[in-house]
Amino acid sequence: MPSLRFLPRWRAAPSAMAAALGASLASDWHRLPLWLPVALGAGILFYFGLRGEPSAWWWVLPGPVLALAPLLRGRPALAWMAGLLGTALLGFALAGWHAARMPAPLELPRRAVVLEGVVDKVEMLPKGLRVTLGAAQLGPGEPALPRSLRIRLKADDPLQPVPGERLRVRALVREPSAPAYPGGWDFQRDAFFSGLGGSGFALGPAERVGEMAGPRPFARLRRELERRVTAVLPGGTGAVAAALLTGGQSGIPAENMQAMRDSGLAHLLSVSGLHIAIVMGLGFGLLRFGIAMVPALALRFDSKVAAAPAGLLLGFGYLLLTGLQVPMLRSFAMAAVVTLGVMLGRRALSLRVLAVAAVVVLAMQPAALLGPSFQMSFAAVLVLIAWAEASTARMGRWRLGDEWWRRPLVLLAGMVLTSLLAGLATTPYGLHHFGRLQLYGVAANMVAVPITSFLVMPAGLLAVAAMPFGLEDWPLRLMGLGVDATLWVARSVADWPGAALSAMPIPPAGLALASFGLLWLCLWRARWRLLGVPMLMAGLGSAALVTPPDMLVSGDGKLVALRLEDGLVLQRNSGASGFIRASWLRGLGEDDAEALPASAERRDAALNCEGASCRFQPDAGGPVALLLRAAKPKRGEQAPEIRAEPFCGEAGLLVSSEPIRGRCPGARVVDRFSVWRNGPHAIWLRPGGMRILSDRDWRGSRPWVPPPPVPAARRADAARPLSSGAAARPAGPAP
Repeated sequence: MPSLRFLPRWRAAPSAMAAALGASLASDWHRLPLWLPVALGAGILFYFGLRGEPSAWWWVLPGPVLALAPLLRGRPALAWMAGLLGTALLGFALAGWHAARMPAPLELPRRAVVLEGVVDKVEMLPKGLRVTLGAAQLGPGEPALPRSLRIRLKADDPLQPVPGERLRVRALVREPSAPAYPGGWDFQRDAFFSGLGGSGFALGPAERVGEMAGPRPFARLRRELERRVTAVLPGGTGAVAAALLTGGQSGIPAENMQAMRDSGLAHLLSVSGLHIAIVMGLGFGLLRFGIAMVPALALRFDSKVAAAPAGLLLGFGYLLLTGLQVPMLRSFAMAAVVTLGVMLGRRALSLRVLAVAAVVVLAMQPAALLGPSFQMSFAAVLVLIAWAEASTARMGRWRLGDEWWRRPLVLLAGMVLTSLLAGLATTPYGLHHFGRLQLYGVAANMVAVPITSFLVMPAGLLAVAAMPFGLEDWPLRLMGLGVDATLWVARSVADWPGAALSAMPIPPAGLALASFGLLWLCLWRARWRLLGVPMLMAGLGSAALVTPPDMLVSGDGKLVALRLEDGLVLQRNSGASGFIRASWLRGLGEDDAEALPASAERRDAALNCEGASCRFQPDAGGPVALLLRAAKPKRGEQAPEIRAEPFCGEAGLLVSSEPIRGRCPGARVVDRFSVWRNGPHAIWLRPGGMRILSDRDWRGSRPWVPPPPVPAARRADAARPLSSGAAARPAGPAP
């Protein structure tokens, strides 16, 4: 029997570990609170990573755990860990509470309906307008829907709706679409938390009905600004100018948007810290100048303290005007804390300010943590503040010299470093969400950011101030010159060789590792912060460990992708979605795909098409899949059924865009009915075996995931009342 004299040592081990951790953290003790927003975000991520909805009992756990932290104040390291755990549980509960308070997703009719609702929002499109209707009704006398509907009006519709008006329009609407592939961006989750119930397009002209509904001053102002800007600056120039003032990017032509993305300038279109800094800075500077011009005021008041709240109020108005977007929420939260610091004579900009902003945004919109806007915005600002803190003394010594060239050189170096650091900080998120690398973003930003800061935004604000007097024409034309120059820079840089490279997206686990490495590198000051570099590099390289699927089948069955060694081959049926095709290309790191015609023959080692089937075996030692293709019917005839029996024994998997009738022993089937029930499918055909993953398998049962659909015949049987003494007719087999 082992001696019990070692038991006291084991009992002392946790205390010794806590003491060692406390000693290691002593130099960075004041930075421990910076990790609380990280823990809050980790709890939110854990909630969204579940495959089922947790019990409501989890919501009460944060209180006791957080109450434990003050009781451990004699052991600071344990108190800090208890605080991290309690904050993570708080983030988990916060995300669950936000999900529970949202109305359930809508089930919309398959047919065209006459909608009637109040216009909440009007958005420009390259051709026409798009309106968001609140309290919409799907017909006369129908109850108002708890979620909004977004309708694209006809391009030639002469109606110019205004937020607050009540509209009636005949339209075809659908629920938000499922992800393009298992693990892709979840549009249904995004719509669930934004309050959107569906979208569609008008089949006829819209008409105004009833009186103007409740006040929507900022929505109407946003629409009026867009209308007056585009009246002076038509085309892409006006759409970009309107986006810079109001935050709405839907009207920007696709070619301009693509050029801005490929050149690394897309962040200029997303109203954020740069824009609110310009707005608040101009307001702050003008008011302070006005106070200085009046000696009686200048001698009695601190102009900085007096002007700071006015600049903040101007920024708050800009926040409401742009629609409470995530980068603007982050920027305004930081601006509010900075303003308070200025008024109290404290340090204005620090990582603690960023931490407060992160908590504010996550408390208001937990689901925003999953989106590229939140991730890229906070990552860029985190790196810039951390670099500023670490290099303040060094840069200060550079400014002390009397040589004339020092200040211009420091300014130039600051611009280069700002663009370079922000670009490096956002690289993991760009790779994960978009699968793209912009190589010349530094060069483009060095030219475009000064144009935006010193010409475009000041001219735009001057135009807004002149609009009540009808004098906005010449400021808008001046703004248009700056926008044209910015677009010219974007197009020129995007045309450089290799300006934007497609790459395999890094997986969620790799993004989490890269994010943790970035946080570790920026939040600590001790030398152990350098451990964040290998974590960051490992996260960036994690795409090399991912085996992409060999086959993809879209949710409507009209697109089937086959991944070969030399690229992607697509079978595309009539009516297939171009958006899903583009999403697949990004998700697989491809620039283009070869089309597989329905009746073409093809012979190579992996893909052999002949007649009604294609034999697909991407690995010589792996499973075989058969892609069954329906024969094209003659005019006036019905297409013949696809039967499984003629192909039994040829492959372990049968895939088709149409329903497959019959079954083969030992063979699995992915057909039109499979994707109708469970969404898009991803298939791996590896020597170790076959793996089939549906979107429903990936997302599980969550509030934003629609339940499995029920055939129309079963719905009719369920709704049909039974006559007395009659037995219920058994439902037919589900497709």
